[in-house]
Amino acid sequence: MPDKENRQTAVVVEKTYDFLLWLLPKVEKFPRSFRFTVGDRMVAVGLDLLVALVEASFSVEKGALLDTANRRANGLRYLLRLSKDLKLLTLDSYGFAALRLEEIGRMIGGWQKSQRRKE
Repeated sequence: MPDKENRQTAVVVEKTYDFLLWLLPKVEKFPRSFRFTVGDRMVAVGLDLLVALVEASFSVEKGALLDTANRRANGLRYLLRLSKDLKLLTLDSYGFAALRLEEIGRMIGGWQKSQRRKE
């Protein structure tokens, strides 16, 4: 049976994956003038977040990867807010995304805390 950390790792990766599955079609609906600026940046940062989490889950040295993931999550928060303020996302969509990203951020923070205790 996998230990608690491995289960938590799988959950944060899965939640990030599911978040991106929701986000990508939303970005595709952005007006052309924003799809290739704000939209592309949101997708790139989201994908970087997912990759950093996957890499951390398979790495012995997780600290730097988790720091990167945390920075990506924070950057994505601001891009989401910008999208809402530009009316590229509805208030409901923004609320949904912000809650999911906040949960992901909390999980990354918990993972970081767990890693610091091991050091």
